[in-house]
Parts: sequence; C-alpha cells; structure tokens
Amino acid sequence: MAAELKIVLQRVLIPVVMALVVGGIILLALGKDPLDYYGIVLQRSLLRSGGAQETVTRMAPLLLIAAGLIVAFRAGIWNLGGDGQFLLAAVASAALAPVLAADLPRALNLAVCMIVGALVGALWSVIPALLKARYGVNEIITTLMMSFLGTSLANVLIKLVLRDPDTTVPQTRSLGVDDRLPRLFGTTIHSGLVLAILAVILVHFMMTRTAFGLKLQVLGANRAAAVHAGLRVERLTIIAFALSAGFIGLAGAVEVLGVWGSVRADWNPALGLLVVPLVFLARFNGYAVIGITLFFSALTVGGESAARRVGVPQHYVLVLVALLLLFLALVEYRDQSRRKPSAAAT
Repeated sequence: MAAELKIVLQRVLIPVVMALVVGGIILLALGKDPLDYYGIVLQRSLLRSGGAQETVTRMAPLLLIAAGLIVAFRAGIWNLGGDGQFLLAAVASAALAPVLAADLPRALNLAVCMIVGALVGALWSVIPALLKARYGVNEIITTLMMSFLGTSLANVLIKLVLRDPDTTVPQTRSLGVDDRLPRLFGTTIHSGLVLAILAVILVHFMMTRTAFGLKLQVLGANRAAAVHAGLRVERLTIIAFALSAGFIGLAGAVEVLGVWGSVRADWNPALGLLVVPLVFLARFNGYAVIGITLFFSALTVGGESAARRVGVPQHYVLVLVALLLLFLALVEYRDQSRRKPSAAAT
C-alpha cells in the first residue's frame, strides 16, 4: 500500500507543481504578481482559522462524490449524471428533515435523511444502469440526459410541491441549526467530513482488497473478459451504478444537512462534473483523492479572494485545473512511452 501511494503521489505532485509554475507565468504575462496571488490563496484558505474551516468543510461533498466516481470509473462506467443525482437527493433530504425533526431524535433524523438521499441518488441511476447492462446503451448519453431531467425535476418540486409557504423565495422548509449535523470541536466543520473521509477510505479498500472490488475492476478493464470469466456482468453493472449514484446522493444530503438546511429553487453547485478531473488526477486512488480535494478546496476558497485583490477573473482557478489535467495527460503519456520499450524487451 505504501509503495502504491508513493507512486501515485509522485505522478500527482509533478502535474501540480508544473500547473502552478505555468499558472504563475500566465499571471506574469497578464501583469500580475503570481507570488501575491498564491500568497493570498494560501493565507485565505489555510492560514486563517475561518478560511481553513471553510476549506475543510467544502471537502465533504466533494469527497463523497469522488467515492462514487471511483466506483464507477474503476468499473468502466462513465457516471456523468452526478448533478441530477446530487440535487434530487439534496431536495429530498431538505424536504424530509424538518418534518421528521419534530418526532425523531436528532441522530436518527439525520441518519434517515442521509439514507433517503443515498437511495434517491441510486434510484435515479436505474434507467441508465438498465440500458447499459441489458442493451449496451452508452451511459455517457443517458446519465447526462438523466442529470438534466433531475435538475429540472428538483426545481419543479421546490416551486410546486415542496415549497415553504412562509417564505417569498421558492425554497424547501429550513432545518434548524441545532438540528443539523454536529460541529466538530467547536468549529464550523460539520461531522459529515468524517463520514466523507471514511467513505473514500472504505471505497478504496473495497476496490483494491476485496473480491467484489476485483470483479468490478475486471469488468472495467475488459467487459468481454469479464463475461468469459463467468462474472454476472449485468448484475455488476447495475450494482456499480447504484453504489456510485448512492454516494453522490449521500453527498447532496450531507451538504444540505450540514451547511444549508434548505434548498432554494435554481440552486445547483454543479459539483458532479467538477469532481471528475480530481478523480482522474488522483488516478482513482482514495488516499490521493483526499489530498487532491484539499488542494482544490483551498484553491477555490482562497482563489475567490485572490482574484478580487489581484485583479483577475474569479474563474482563474479553472485555468489552473485545466493545466493540472494537461500535465497529468503528459505525465501519463511519458509513463506509457517508458513501459512500451520494457514490454517489447520482455
């Protein structure tokens, strides 16, 4: 495990460093001081107590989505419908939590709502899963279509069915602050972060140390080989879809129950597609995902302040992410070029 983690870190650190260097060169070309920009990002996101807490809190939904994507991608499934799964689960949890809060203890209410969120996410993946498993329909198309339908349905539910009649802005009823996920050690960081970290670690263990995870990886590596080996491909495909979407649905529930307490109409953080490059950058390794997510959260939290003070667009963080992916691809190409001569020699 230590050797595997070392290799992953080496392959991740090189793209990160190169992206920061090239990003700094771009800032210089724009007449901005890169040290000033990166210094503000670091100070705002990690060195200040409030910024560090916001950075760590923002990791919770990202890690849960990453856990779901690791399952899907290692199984050779492109679950790109995360936004719809996330948002529908968030709306379901937000609508249910205030109703149950009056009759159930806090812990039980939160547990029930998180389970409901995971189930809603999993159920929203049933159609793409069945189409993929039984008819071989490309899941990229079906999951993107279901994501569009899911986000639209969530807004319809908020505006017509689940709307709080006591507010002028269309939104679900709000869960009281005292009824939300407990805070850790007197900070603003909610306990959903612990759940998210455990989920990523357990998924990594499942995919790398269990027979079930090995079956999913065989399915992802070569579907025909999985059939030839006697694996129940249709069943594994549906289970992988359900697990992936379930974790993403859990992310939506945790975000609402831990931070917002309600969901407004037209709210969509669009985290589903945003996490995809992070998972690829971490090379589907659960431990590396935690570090990459912390790095990305710090960039997004600190980048907002840095952009304003330095005078660059707020979306400059996305330029850095694009550079990360570019250099990740270059490192991967270099590794594959080195392997080819070795394979030919043997």
